[in-house]
Amino acid sequence: MPSHLIGIARLAANAPSLQAKRTTEYFQLPAYELLTRCTSTRVPFEWSINPYRGCEFACKYCYARYTHEFMELRDPTDFEHKIFAKQFNPIAFRERLRKIDPQERIAIGTATDPYQPAERRYRVTRSILEIFATMQGREISIVTKSDLVARDKELLAGVARNNNLFVNLTVTTMDGQLARVLEPMAPRPELRLAAVRELRGIGLACGILCAPLLPGINDRESDLDALAAAGAAAGAQWLTGHGVFPRGSAKEVFFGFLSQYSPGLMSHYQRVFGDAVFLNKEHALRIQARLAYVAEKYRLAPRAAHFPSTLCPVDCQKLPMFEGTSMLIF
Repeated sequence: MPSHLIGIARLAANAPSLQAKRTTEYFQLPAYELLTRCTSTRVPFEWSINPYRGCEFACKYCYARYTHEFMELRDPTDFEHKIFAKQFNPIAFRERLRKIDPQERIAIGTATDPYQPAERRYRVTRSILEIFATMQGREISIVTKSDLVARDKELLAGVARNNNLFVNLTVTTMDGQLARVLEPMAPRPELRLAAVRELRGIGLACGILCAPLLPGINDRESDLDALAAAGAAAGAQWLTGHGVFPRGSAKEVFFGFLSQYSPGLMSHYQRVFGDAVFLNKEHALRIQARLAYVAEKYRLAPRAAHFPSTLCPVDCQKLPMFEGTSMLIF
């Protein structure tokens, strides 16, 4: 192990291998703190929990790739091939929660998916939920694009019994072919919607998160209309979303993907992003207006209760409904 490594980079370099599966390696990472304080005004929660570092779903747009760089893993593809399961200490976790105001919101799965394939074996997410099931008065949300979440439906019901729990299934498109290109290893859109239907069937609060919204790819009104219709049919209670925000190595991977599959979109992205990480305000407002329009059309709430959106609130009556640029063709 290189002697210059410190902190989490040293822990990662020294982590014991748990399992190798095809091109994916699993490691156990000592975790001093599972709860991370969030200070950004762009997110509607105060604390986040990510049971895993790295994510097998290999989404081309994933903003969190840069987090592997903290462990001196500089190859952007390491994020999907080297997965670290955080070591869970239930006693320490429970003690940490006691020091947090119950009204402060906790989001599970803000950077990596808590129900990615590693969860089938290591069950870190389930262990965390088992602690929450013994508590009351907490504000908790989960974000996942995996139907594996339905495995824990009875446990989730136990959590929801004495806490405010909101489950978001991320669905970026109803086009299965496009989903496979954008999210190569993630469950198909219809499987995610089936999980929504199953969770709603036992009374859990559950909705659709369309994130990220990708200019010229999945942000046309017709695309969002199809998603809203499918979500409503599955029993979803809300439809919300936000634009893509590539940064660092995430931008390298996503823009590399765009240049390979649809070079014509590059100039469009340069216009709507410029040198910024976030979409320009005008385009972001238009996308949010389209999303709000289709949500209202299908009687879906624009967001989950108690987890208000802080991303580009708009009055959709003041902005035109643009069809957007041409759909990405593969």
